[in-house]
Amino acid sequence: MELTDLITRARRSEARALGRLISLVENESPQSREIDAELAPHTGSAHIVGLTGPPGVGKSTSVTALVSELRRRGRTVAVLAIDPSSPYTGGALLGDRVRMQSHSTDPGVYIRSMASRGSLGGLSATATASLRVLDGIGFDVILVETVGVGQSEVDISAVADTTIVLLAPGMGDEVQASKAGVLEVGDIFIVNKADQGGAESTRRQLRFMIGGNDHDASTWLPPVTLAVALSSKGFGDIVDAIDSHRIHLTASGELERRRTRRARREIEELTMQLIRARLHAGPHLAKLDALASDVVSGSTDPYSAAVELAGQ
Repeated sequence: MELTDLITRARRSEARALGRLISLVENESPQSREIDAELAPHTGSAHIVGLTGPPGVGKSTSVTALVSELRRRGRTVAVLAIDPSSPYTGGALLGDRVRMQSHSTDPGVYIRSMASRGSLGGLSATATASLRVLDGIGFDVILVETVGVGQSEVDISAVADTTIVLLAPGMGDEVQASKAGVLEVGDIFIVNKADQGGAESTRRQLRFMIGGNDHDASTWLPPVTLAVALSSKGFGDIVDAIDSHRIHLTASGELERRRTRRARREIEELTMQLIRARLHAGPHLAKLDALASDVVSGSTDPYSAAVELAGQ
């Protein structure tokens, strides 16, 4: 009853109750499964928008500008900001809520910082579960901001319906040279800080690299938009692009395909967690230790040991 009451209050836009639910999921509480089961019938309506890009391009400022434009259009917004974890303490700065103070008192906005906890993709293992909670609570749009390092530019596409890549003037060559994967996963490109020199040149480079001349009219051609996040310039066009992309995803059936791939990936990850938990409990652990000793002594090889263990 207590958990049901917590979910009810969260769906009534009580930020404290929602924060408690996400904390339970993030900390992998035994109640996580019950939370998941109760919210499952209410999921599927939110549009998840991922924002990524190299450090320094103004991701947090752009998120703030996006939230303002979405709220102006009457939509409720949740922000999940992934902050990098310290390799020494495991802690994170979690400073995005500080940078988004202008929305802190808006009941139609919920902002949550989450540590990456060493995840190579910049997304913590519980990020997807937290997104599902925010979806089930009833937000119209969920914005996910990644740390912008490593492979997070590519991995964000695994959890988002629409992926936005932010760049700054002069970064077109960098994308071409070392971040080719971004061109494949980006649904919308933003050249932020467009009031600086070189913005138009960067946009032309991106359009050329995307291959607009060879574009098939039946597929989505990622738009490249100029913006100035500090003054919110250009963000009306960006929200229009997000809406157009969702219409395209729905009409083409791609939205369902993306969400099916996301669910499949999560099921696989959870299955592996359950298998590992079984291996480290009871007779399986003793068998694992015995096989490990056999591998060290040379009496068997790791693959044969794995086949034997899997056959139990």
